[in-house]
This record gives sequence, structure tokens and C-alpha cells, in this order.
Amino acid sequence: MTIDTIGSASTARPTDRAVGGDAPPVSGAARAPAAPVETAKAVKAPDALPSEQQVSDALSKLNKTPQAQANNLEFSVDQDTKRTVVKVIDQNTKEVVRQFPTKEALAIAKALDEESKGSPGLLIDHTA
Repeated sequence: MTIDTIGSASTARPTDRAVGGDAPPVSGAARAPAAPVETAKAVKAPDALPSEQQVSDALSKLNKTPQAQANNLEFSVDQDTKRTVVKVIDQNTKEVVRQFPTKEALAIAKALDEESKGSPGLLIDHTA
């Protein structure tokens, strides 16, 4: 390893240096290119969507797992928006402590879905 001083005569620095005693310098241009990764297959969605029964069965199995029960989690699908809902339940009172997405967010999503289908949807149902 070399240490260049500020006042050295040579301002150009070699780009690749070997670290250690007698190892030869490594050239960046001589490296082999990385092997291509087939990311298109990794991120491509499956051709067929699961049926509602398959989703229901998967959620039922997920709710029965020890991890979900230990953390007081409940997984479901909102019927109006078809979005996955995760609830944190108080084990003593069986009350919903937190819900993701919130009820308000689900209501907004439902209103936007209705708006996009051509029927007049309202985001706010109160008048001033």
C-alpha cells in the first residue's frame, strides 16, 4: 500500500492498486462481466389470478399460524375493494387496536372505485 503526499510530482493516480504485499495490480477492464440474472422471470406476475376460494383458504391458513396468533394479527380481504386487510387485535377484549389499511382508506378506495366505474362517488359524505 502506498501513501501519496500532497506535494508529489505525479498528480495522476493509478485507478486499481493491489492491497497487500506482492500481489499484482488488478485491472478493472480485465474483469469478466457479471452473469446476467433473469429478472424478467423473477418479477413477472403469474398468468392466472387465484380464485376467491383460494385466497380465502390461504388467509385461513395464515390466521392459524403461530406467528399470527402470537402477534394477535388477523388477515382478511375487504369485500368491497378486494384489498388485503391486516388487523391487530387486543387479546383480552378482542377489540381492533390497529387496522391496515384503515377504515377511512378503504372507504376512499371504494369511493374512487365507484367514481371510476361511472357512478357518482363521494369522498366526503357530509355537508358544510
